[in-house]
Amino acid sequence: MEPFNSKEFLARLTTRPGVYQMRDEQEKLLYIGKAKNLKNRVSSYFRSTGLTTKTQSLVTKIASIDITITHGETEALLLEQSLIKQYRPPYNILLRDDKSYPFIFVNDKEEYPSVTFHRGAKRRKGSYFGPFPSGTAVRETLNILQKVFQIRQCDESFFKNRSRACLQHQIKRCSAPCVELISAESYRADIKHAIMFLQGKSNKIMSDLAQQMEQASMQLDFERAAIIRDQIQSLQHVQEEQSVISNAGNADVIGCAIEHGAVCVYQMFVRGGRVIGSKALYPKVSIEESEAEVLSAFIAQWYLGTNREIPESIILSHPLNDTEVLVEALAQQRGAKIELTANVRADRAGWQRLTQTNAEQQLINQLASKKNIFKRFLSLQEVLGLEDIPKRLECFDISHSSGEATVASCVVFDHNGPLKKDYRRFNIEGITGGDDYAAMHQALTRRFAKIKKGEGKKPDILFIDGGKGQVTQAVDVLKSLEIYDIQVIGIAKGVTRKPGLEVLINPDTNQEIDVAADTAGLHLIQHIRDESHRFAITGHRARRAKARKRSKLEDIEGIGPKRRRELLKHFGSIGSIESASIEEIKKVSSISTALAQDIYASLHPDR
Repeated sequence: MEPFNSKEFLARLTTRPGVYQMRDEQEKLLYIGKAKNLKNRVSSYFRSTGLTTKTQSLVTKIASIDITITHGETEALLLEQSLIKQYRPPYNILLRDDKSYPFIFVNDKEEYPSVTFHRGAKRRKGSYFGPFPSGTAVRETLNILQKVFQIRQCDESFFKNRSRACLQHQIKRCSAPCVELISAESYRADIKHAIMFLQGKSNKIMSDLAQQMEQASMQLDFERAAIIRDQIQSLQHVQEEQSVISNAGNADVIGCAIEHGAVCVYQMFVRGGRVIGSKALYPKVSIEESEAEVLSAFIAQWYLGTNREIPESIILSHPLNDTEVLVEALAQQRGAKIELTANVRADRAGWQRLTQTNAEQQLINQLASKKNIFKRFLSLQEVLGLEDIPKRLECFDISHSSGEATVASCVVFDHNGPLKKDYRRFNIEGITGGDDYAAMHQALTRRFAKIKKGEGKKPDILFIDGGKGQVTQAVDVLKSLEIYDIQVIGIAKGVTRKPGLEVLINPDTNQEIDVAADTAGLHLIQHIRDESHRFAITGHRARRAKARKRSKLEDIEGIGPKRRRELLKHFGSIGSIESASIEEIKKVSSISTALAQDIYASLHPDR
């Protein structure tokens, strides 16, 4: 058995929350775990010291690790438990306590209902709320309900034998219905509000706490403000929507991601409202095909003419153009009606977003794999007619806003993929705003002057994101520095400016290179060009924001002073907003789902 290459795997592993599944050489599950930070958690298994005997035994058997990203740690935990119950991996049985989900129980059949912790079978008559990710989350919720609504939490024997109010009433955590210090009608109103809170139907408590926090800050009572801030964060935690688990539903959820000429179709299988498994496939398709076209072809090949189960609902990441035809064919084979849609809400929208996120991340991992990268380098050698396979590629791009805060980027690829430790940005100064030729000339001069001095590594190929003008700047800089052994290639967008139809410019022959759209070498060029563009834009935005001394929220379209104020009241700081998921952001009363997605995308340009 070839040992698992943990170094290569960890190098491209995301830091986002999610679930990891460890498998042996026969693809059997060994262990399922969850993590707030996947990179940190999985890395801990491959430390040289400090591992227990059981963990060491597990690590020696690992042949592969599958990753599923979630929107937050709560979803990761719920998905982890769902998969463990489904597959019962041997190392989870040895290392984890497989408890049932905890719930909150409201005994609403009583005159003065109680709100208590519950785990196990639901035999008692009343209302159950959950499941919650942990007993700690339930107890935090009960603690908040005590403070806000003063609901009793004592058992029936204690409640019926009181002759005077207990300590909980004295510290204002219970309205003392046991000695009738509150009417049954008023207490029922408090219970109703508590249930609304548990159902997530009201933002009034969050709004009130935000106002209290602001008042405490204005009065310079920062200790009180910090306590209220912690309460707000606890409320956000227990109100988090659990899109991994719902009450019912059978569906196949399919996401599609296309990037740099590669495609990933990611399937998530939901039965009885629970995610029971997932699968990533990498079909070979033309780069010019859209996500809708890929999904249409995939659905037809996957379901029609096979013995595979067709569920009652198939949820897609992108709407199709031939939905009616596919629905008719699938319904005929299934012998019953079927729903094929990309327009979903609530829990199903959570599944949809989760699947698309995983399709995008799995594609990133696929593109970063050594085997795939090396194939693209071989293809690049053939495309450019080189004698030897190139070992190091560099690509330069320029980014600015109407000449403001101009930044040049240099990204580097080798046979391992993106070499991020060698990435560089150049703040461009002393040129006319908007002069891309001068900006490119300055950045290249600064970069290759160091090469001339013997500092740094020399690339085999220098890619320039631009047309003949930018390429000319690169040739002039290298000539002036007497560097003649670097191949310069320009990447122009072409007449239609569509991906896959780029024009490659070779200044040595003064001719354009014609490359088929589905060529692996062209996909590598697109990858390094896109990475250079992303890196330049990120640097430009950071420089512009620093120069303007503006809030990051001010650059987001649709976010004015009022919404900025509400966001900061709700979360407490910019850092908390950046750490929030789309589901958490849209809980702010004035933020729609679409706007929450825009905010998340603007604050996470690298994702």
